[in-house]
Amino acid sequence: MAVYRKKRHALLAYLFFAPFLVLLLIFRLIPFVNSIRMIFYKWDIFGTPRYIGLGNFTRMMSDKTFWASLWHTVYFVILTVPPIVVLSFLIALLINSRISFKNFLRSAFYLPYTLTISVVCITWAMLYNPYFGMIGRIMKFFGLEPINWLSDPFWAMPAIVATTVWWTIGFCIVLYLAGLQQIPASYYEAAELDGANGFQRMFFITIPLLKRVHVLVLVTQIIASLQIFGQVYIMTAGGPAGRTRTLMQYVYEQGFRYFRMGYAQAMAFVLFLVMFVFAYLQLRLMIASAKEELV
Repeated sequence: MAVYRKKRHALLAYLFFAPFLVLLLIFRLIPFVNSIRMIFYKWDIFGTPRYIGLGNFTRMMSDKTFWASLWHTVYFVILTVPPIVVLSFLIALLINSRISFKNFLRSAFYLPYTLTISVVCITWAMLYNPYFGMIGRIMKFFGLEPINWLSDPFWAMPAIVATTVWWTIGFCIVLYLAGLQQIPASYYEAAELDGANGFQRMFFITIPLLKRVHVLVLVTQIIASLQIFGQVYIMTAGGPAGRTRTLMQYVYEQGFRYFRMGYAQAMAFVLFLVMFVFAYLQLRLMIASAKEELV
């Protein structure tokens, strides 16, 4: 009887899981396999796919726009990830302290993350406007010449970076807050009795005990920044003169503007491999951190 019930429960579990498995197969696994197959073909949507082997990768190696777009993506990662990680950690420390208006700060920093990307980008594009934008008016008030942020080859990418940091930092603050609240207060009390000051408690207790949160925030932000598309497409469309064109935008242009599906898929596959490496690195670091805690 017990064996029969066990088999019946297992059957019911598989039946509940079956709809998800079917949807995963149809909308995830099959398209993924087809996308991998497509990197070896030349296809313009209207004709029949033609097998060209590694031709798409050979073309990629000599495509200057591809390398420029890849560099712009890496440059964006370099500009966004460090400030997001550092600022979110420091702000989380502030909000987690005994200040009286911490509930307001929690809401204020997380609220931008709930906005859609179009609302964020259009709002910041208006702020950056050199003629009637708030930033330009503040610069005029202090006697400075307004900058055409989104049309200047030097300032366009930093302007997008500032928008991204403002928009996404709230999520990382929540992760750090969750980690901070898991640290037992007895650790800080013992350190305080031993004469440790605030900086010593932060460097020897808070930062080491948040190792897994640091890894999670760092790797997830790198992966998210590698996929940058919406901010660039809405605010600058890759300009000026292609100085903000990222790899995701170049993939979009090749696939949906010039209908070079095979070539676009090959570039997307390269980006997938890069993100897979970072995801694997995160997994290994999280496992290593968990083993250290068990020891």
